[in-house]
Amino acid sequence: MISFFNWATPIICGVFFVNCLDSQKPKLVISLDSTQLETIDPNEALTWTKCYSSYQCTHLKVPLNYSQSNGVSAVIPLIRLPSKLGPDSVEYRGPLIVNPGGPGGSGVNFVASNGHFLSSIVGPEFDIVGFDPRGIGRSYPSAKFFETAAERALWLQAEFPDALNASPDVLPRSWARAQIMGQLAEERDNATLKHITTDNIARDMLRISEACGRAQVQYWGFSWGTILGVTFAAMFPNRIRRVVLDGVINAEDYYATLWFDNLIDTNKTMNAFFDGCAAAGPEACAFYAPNATAISQKLDDLYDTVRAVPVPVRTASSYGLVDYSKLRRAVFTALYSPYERFASLAKALSDLSSGDGTALIDILGAPNFECGDDSEPSSPDIYESGTTLHCVDGEEVHDSPEELQAFYEKMAQLSTLAELWAVIRIRCSGWRVRAGKHFTGPFLGNTSFPILFVGNTADPVAPLSAAHKSSAAFPRSVVLTQDSPGHCSLSASSLCTQKHVREYFLHGTLPKRGTVCPVDEELFPTSLGGSVHKRLDEHSEEDARMFDSIQALRRSFRIQLPV
Repeated sequence: MISFFNWATPIICGVFFVNCLDSQKPKLVISLDSTQLETIDPNEALTWTKCYSSYQCTHLKVPLNYSQSNGVSAVIPLIRLPSKLGPDSVEYRGPLIVNPGGPGGSGVNFVASNGHFLSSIVGPEFDIVGFDPRGIGRSYPSAKFFETAAERALWLQAEFPDALNASPDVLPRSWARAQIMGQLAEERDNATLKHITTDNIARDMLRISEACGRAQVQYWGFSWGTILGVTFAAMFPNRIRRVVLDGVINAEDYYATLWFDNLIDTNKTMNAFFDGCAAAGPEACAFYAPNATAISQKLDDLYDTVRAVPVPVRTASSYGLVDYSKLRRAVFTALYSPYERFASLAKALSDLSSGDGTALIDILGAPNFECGDDSEPSSPDIYESGTTLHCVDGEEVHDSPEELQAFYEKMAQLSTLAELWAVIRIRCSGWRVRAGKHFTGPFLGNTSFPILFVGNTADPVAPLSAAHKSSAAFPRSVVLTQDSPGHCSLSASSLCTQKHVREYFLHGTLPKRGTVCPVDEELFPTSLGGSVHKRLDEHSEEDARMFDSIQALRRSFRIQLPV
C-alpha cells in the first residue's frame, strides 16, 4: 500500500529512463557507481550489467499492448542479487521475483535495499530479482499528470490536508479535486495510461521469467503484490513453480474499486497498541495508563485537543502544524509497523500531550521545502503511478459527493480510520482513462504448484479473512498465520514464519494447515532485546543469522498507505 508520506526512498543503482515520451525506443541509463553512466538499448533479451556494488541491472522490452505485439514497447527495469551458487550448480534454483506492494512500489528500490536480507531468508540458491512494473518507478510508460516537480509539489500539498471528518467540506473538496486530477491525467496522457494494468504487469512478469530461462514463475509478493500474484495465478495457473503471497488483499474488492474489506481488522491492530502499552508499563510505553480503556481515552482526548488547537512545530530544518488529521495519519502509519513504531508513537503522543509535536512530525516525515531540478532524471511520484494503476484496474466510479459520503459512513462502521481510507475510491471518481477489456477475474484456478498465503492475525489493511478467501479459490493452497499485528509478515520478526517460507521456496514443503507462528520480539521492549536474545539462545547459529536478516527487513520494510 503506497503512501504520500515522506518515507526516504534510496537512490538505487541509478536505473531510469530518459526521453521515453519522445521515442518508441527509450534508452535505459544504469549508474554503475557514483560517477560512471552507461546507456543500453532496451531489448527482448537480458544483458545484465554490474551495478550498485554486488547487484546486476538490466531492462526488458515487452509489448505495450499485448494484443498488438509488434507495436510500441514498454520497458521494464530489473535488478538482481545473483545466487552465490551460479547457474551451473545443480542446487541453483533460478530467479525469485519479488514485489513490495503499492500499487506504485519500486521493486528495483526494494531489492537494492533488501536483496541480501531476502537472500538470507530463502537461501543462496536463488537470484533475488526486483522490477519496476510498467507505469511505476523508472519504467516506460511512466504515469505522470504534472509537468514539473513544482506543479506536483503544489498539488500534493493541497491533496492531503484533512481527514474526511475533519470538517464538512473535506469530502466535497476531495471529490472536486478528483475531477481535476482525472482531467489532467487524460489531457496529458500520450495513449499509454490505459496499458498500465495489473493483468499486463502479470504478462510482463511471465516475460521476465522466460527471459531468465524459466517457463514457470517463482514469486514473493507483498500487499498489492498479492493482487498481482492472484491475477497471475488465475491467468497462468500452469506457470506457477513457487508463489508466496503475504499480506493478502481481497482481489474482488480491489477490482471493484471499493477497497472496503481492507479495514476489517484495523481496530484489532489499534487495540494491540492499547493492550500492549498497558501491559508494558510506564517505563516501556511513554503513553501509559493503567489499562487499555484508559489509554484509548487518552488518545481520544488528544484528538479533541489538537482538533481545537493545532500544535505548532519548528525544527532545525522544517516546520509545520500537528492538527487532527496529521495525528490520525501518524497513528494509522504506525499500525503498519507496530514492532518498529509503537514505542516511538507512544513517545510522540506523550510529547504532544505536553505541547511538543516534533516527534509526531518526524513520524510523518518533515516537509521538504526544496523542489528538484526538472531537468534531472528521477523516479515518477508514487502518487501518480499508484493512482493510475488502481483507477485503471478498477471499475469506473461515477458516485456523486452524496453517494461517496454514504460510502464513507458505511466504511466508518468498520473502523474510524475510514476517514483516511475512503479517499481511495473518491480519487477514482474523476478518472477518465479506461483500459478497455482486461482481466478482472475470476480469481481461482488449479495451479501447477500450490500457493502459500501468509497473513497476520491483526493486519490493519489486509485482514486474515482475505487470505483464507483467496486460498479457498486455489485448491491445495495453504494459509500460514503469523500471530502479530502489522501489515505483512515482515512487519514483525518471526523465525517460525520465515523458516516456513524458506522450506516452501527451497523444497516445496507447505506448512500444516492451521499453523500459527509466534513472533520473537515484544511490541514494547522492556529491556534491550532481552526476550529476543533469550529465545535465540535456543536456536542454531544459522537461525541467529537468519533472525538478524529478518530484523533488518522489519526495520527497513515500509509497506505504506495508498492514500
